[in-house]
Amino acid sequence: MAQTAAQPRRLVIVESPTKARTIVGYLGDGYDVEASVGHIRDLPQPSELPADMKKGPFGKFAVDVDSDFEPYYRVAPDKKKKVTELKRLLKDADELYLATDEDREGEAIAWHLLEVLKPTVPVKRMVFHEITPEAIARALESTRELDYSLVDAQETRRILDRLYGYEVSPVLWRKVRAGLSAGRVQSVATRLVVERERERMAFVPAHYWDLDIDLAVPGSGAEFAARLTTYHGQRVAGGRDFDDAGQLKEKAASEVVVLTEDMATELAGQLTTSAKDSLRVTALETKPYSRRPAAPFTTSTLQQEAGRKLRMTARQAMRTAQSLYENGYITYMRTDSSALSTQAVTAARNQIAELYGPEYVPESARVYAQKQKSAQEAHEAIRPAGDSFRTPAQVSGKLSGDEFRLYDLIWKRTLASQMADAKGKTATMRITADLGEDRTAGFTASGTVITFRGFLAAYEEGRDAERYAAKEGGRLPEVEEGQAISVARAEADGHTTAPPPRFTEASLVKRLEELGIGRPSTYAAIISTIQDRGYVTERGSALVPSWLAFSVVRLLEEHFGGLVDYQFTAALEADLDAIAGGAKERSQWLSEFYFGTGADHDGLKPTVDDLGDIDARAINSIDIAEGIVLRVGRYGPYLEVSPEAAAGAGAKAAAEQAGAKAAAKGEGESGEPAPIRVSVPDDLAPDELTAEKARELIAEQGQGDRELGVDPESGHTIVAKSGRFGPYVTEILPEPEEKPKRGAKKPKPRTASLFKSMDPATVDLATALKLLSLPREVGADAEGEVITAQNGRYGPYLKKGSDSRSLETEEQIFNITLEEALAIYAQPKQRGRRAAAAPLKEFGEDPESKKPVVLKDGRFGPYVTDGTTNATLRKDDAVDSITAERAFQLLAEKRAKGPAKKRTTAKKTTAKKTTAKSSSAKKSTAAKSTTAKKSTTARTTAAKKTTAAKKTSTATPKTP
Repeated sequence: MAQTAAQPRRLVIVESPTKARTIVGYLGDGYDVEASVGHIRDLPQPSELPADMKKGPFGKFAVDVDSDFEPYYRVAPDKKKKVTELKRLLKDADELYLATDEDREGEAIAWHLLEVLKPTVPVKRMVFHEITPEAIARALESTRELDYSLVDAQETRRILDRLYGYEVSPVLWRKVRAGLSAGRVQSVATRLVVERERERMAFVPAHYWDLDIDLAVPGSGAEFAARLTTYHGQRVAGGRDFDDAGQLKEKAASEVVVLTEDMATELAGQLTTSAKDSLRVTALETKPYSRRPAAPFTTSTLQQEAGRKLRMTARQAMRTAQSLYENGYITYMRTDSSALSTQAVTAARNQIAELYGPEYVPESARVYAQKQKSAQEAHEAIRPAGDSFRTPAQVSGKLSGDEFRLYDLIWKRTLASQMADAKGKTATMRITADLGEDRTAGFTASGTVITFRGFLAAYEEGRDAERYAAKEGGRLPEVEEGQAISVARAEADGHTTAPPPRFTEASLVKRLEELGIGRPSTYAAIISTIQDRGYVTERGSALVPSWLAFSVVRLLEEHFGGLVDYQFTAALEADLDAIAGGAKERSQWLSEFYFGTGADHDGLKPTVDDLGDIDARAINSIDIAEGIVLRVGRYGPYLEVSPEAAAGAGAKAAAEQAGAKAAAKGEGESGEPAPIRVSVPDDLAPDELTAEKARELIAEQGQGDRELGVDPESGHTIVAKSGRFGPYVTEILPEPEEKPKRGAKKPKPRTASLFKSMDPATVDLATALKLLSLPREVGADAEGEVITAQNGRYGPYLKKGSDSRSLETEEQIFNITLEEALAIYAQPKQRGRRAAAAPLKEFGEDPESKKPVVLKDGRFGPYVTDGTTNATLRKDDAVDSITAERAFQLLAEKRAKGPAKKRTTAKKTTAKKTTAKSSSAKKSTAAKSTTAKKSTTARTTAAKKTTAAKKTSTATPKTP
C-alpha cells in the first residue's frame, strides 16, 4: 500500500490575537496561526543596557551615532515567553508566513521576527488589506519578499524619534519641569494648539448690528427669512469685515457701513410701521444646484468624521476600527489612499441599485484622485470588507456599541461615494425697501431646493465649526420681479465678532494632514500623547493648551526653532517616504539630520551643544497686565503680583505681609511691601485669564493672612491662609529665645485644610481650633483599639490601627459616634466600595480560557476578568459600549505579557556574596566582556552593510 506524504506544517505569525483567531478559520488544516502581540523587541532605555555597554557608543541612545546609526535592540522582558513559544512552533514548521500588517510598522515587526527567530525553513511575506476568505486565499497565492526599504523607513523613524527626544527633553527638564518630553511631531502639534490660543488671547472683539427679519408675500401668508445687505446704498458690515484686533479690514473700511444699536433699532421700527409695505422684488436669479459625494474614508477623514458624528476620540476611533478590521468587517484602517478596488466599486454599485434604485447609480464609476503625494500606508480606502458588502442590518446581531456605529458610518460613506450627485436649484431674491427721502435698505433671501437627493439619501459629510458660517435658506415663495413684499417681523440684532475657534481632535488631524505632518498610523498617538503629557486638555470637544504647554513651546521656538517649524517637519515626513521608496539612504540621512550639513542645516547635535544660556524665568513667564505676571512653577501656574498691582487690586495687606516675611529672611528692607503669589484655577483657560480676571483672583486670594485670634491653650496666634493646595488654618510659632543647635529640627506649626464647605473669609477661631485638633478620637472597640476620625488627601476617613474606612462627608469627622464607627467596621472591607457589586456586564465564554468573562468595577477602575486573568480597560474603552471581542482581546494581551515580575535587589545580594562567589562573578564578568567585544564587532560590521546585504543575510543579530 502506497504511503501518503505527510502534510506540510506552516506557521503563520500575525501581530494580534484577534486577527489570529479570525484568520485560522480561513486557513484550515496544516496551518498554525500565532500572534506576536505587537513588537517583540525595541530600543531599550539606556538604563536597561547591559553593564558593559552603558559607557560605550550605545550608552546615550541605544544607538551608535558614530557607526552609521546602528541600533541596539532588546527583546522586551514581557515578550521573552512569546519568543520562546514562537521558536517552539517554528521547530515543527516546514514554512514560515509573516502576515503582519502591510504598512511600515507591520513590515518592521516582520523583520524583527525574522531577526530573532532565525528560521531555517522558507520564509514568505503574506500581505492583505482585508480579512475575508477570498482575501486570505489571494494573499497565499501572491506572497512576496520582505520589503527592506519599508523596514529602513520605520527603523529611521524610530531612531529619529529617539535622537530628538533624548537630546531635547533634558533641556525641558532643566528649564521648565522635570519629566517633560519633546517629540518630532508631538511638539509641532502642541505648537499649533498654543498658537491658536495665543490668537484667542490677543483677539479684540468688535460689535456690530443688523436685523433679524421675516418677510412675506401679501395675501399668501407665506413668510421667509431675509438678510439685511445694504443700507443707503452701502454694504452692511458683517463679522468677516473685522480683523482680530477689532478693527475694520482695510479693504472693507471704504465699502461698508457699521450699524450701531440705535441705527438698527430705528430701521427696525421704520420697517414695522411706515415702511412696512414699501418693499419690492428687484432681482430674481435661479441656478441649478449639484453636489458631489465625499471620497471614501482615509485614516484621517475617518478620525475626523468619527469625532464629528460619533463623538469619538481619535484613539477610540482607531481602536474600534482595528477591532472591525481584525474581525473581518472592514479593510485595513491605516491608509492615505481614497481609491477603491474594482471589486469594491462593483459591490457598491450593485448594492446601491438594490437598496436605492438604478437611478442612484451614476453612468460610470467614480474615481477619486489621491490628495497625498505618497499614499504609502496601504493601497485602498477604508471600506466594508469582502467582494460584497454586508449591510448594517446584517451585522447588527454581531456588532454593538461603538463597533456597530463605526461600521454603519463606513458602510454609508462607501456607498455614498459611488452614488449619483444630489440635484436641485438655488434661488436668490433681492429686495429693496423704500425708506423715503432717497434712502433705501436692501435685503437678500436665498434658498436651495433638492429635487433629487442622490448620495444624500445615504450619507452627508459633517463639518467643523466655522467662525461666521452662513445660514442655509429653505424654500422661497414663487414671486415675480417688481412684486410687492411686506415685513412680517423685524428686530434689531446685535453681534460680537468671534475669536478663532479652538482645535478639536478632528480639526487638528485635518490641519496636520494639510501641513503634511504625521501619517495615518500616528495621528491618534500624537493627540493622545499631548494630552497624557499635560500639554492639552479637553473642554467639551475643544482642545485647550495648559500654561505648561506655553512654556514648552516658547523654549522650543526660541532655541529649537527649526525643529518645530512646520515646513521642516513636513520635509522630514517626505524624506521618510523617500527612504521607504528606496530613493534615500537611511544612515546618510540620519547623519545629515543629527550632525548637520553645514550652511543648509545646523543639525540636532550642534544645536543642542551651542544652546548658550537659557533664561528659565523668562521662558516660564507671561505678562498679563502691568505688574501682573503669570509664572509656570514646579507645582503649577500662579500669578506674581507687584506691590503696586496688589494694592490696586485691593491686596495691599498681603503685599505688606510678604514684605515682612522677606525682611525676616534677610531678603528685603523692613516694612517694604513685596510681590505676592496668587494661584490660578486649573479650569481657567489661558484666553480667559484677562487683566480683569487676574485682578479678580488677586482680590479674592490676596487678602493676606487673616488673624482669627489666640489659642487659649498654647497662646499662639491662629491665622487663615491661602496656599498652593487651597485655604488652610495654621498657628504662628514664636521665635525661639536661643539659637537652635546646628542640625536640630525646627518645630513645625500645626496646620489643617479647610473643609470644602468652609470659606476662609468667614471661618472663625472656634472652627479653626477644631480643625487643628484633628485627628479626633472617636472611641475604642471591644479589644481596646482606638478609632480616630481624620481628614486626608483622598477625603475624610476612619482609622483603627492599619485599617482605614472612608467617610461620606467631611462633617462626619466631628459628629460620627462610636456606635456608627463600629457599624462601619462591622461591614466587610470593599476597598472603598460599600458592598460587593454585581458584574457590570457579562460577555460569555472566553475562547482561550473557556471561562466566563465579566466586566467589573475595581479599585483602579473598570476591568474585565475570567476569574484568573484581570485586564483593566484602556482610556478610550467605554463601559457602556465595550464588546465581547474587545474584552477577549484585552485578556489575550494581558496573558501574552505574562505575570508582572517582582523587583529584585541585585545590589544588596552582590554585597553579601562570599569570596568564592566573588571569584565566580569575576570570571563571569570576564566572559561577558569577551562576548560583548565580539558582539560589538559584529554590530559594527553589520552597520556598514548595505540594504542589499540585509536582504541576503539575517545572520548578524541586533539583539543580545
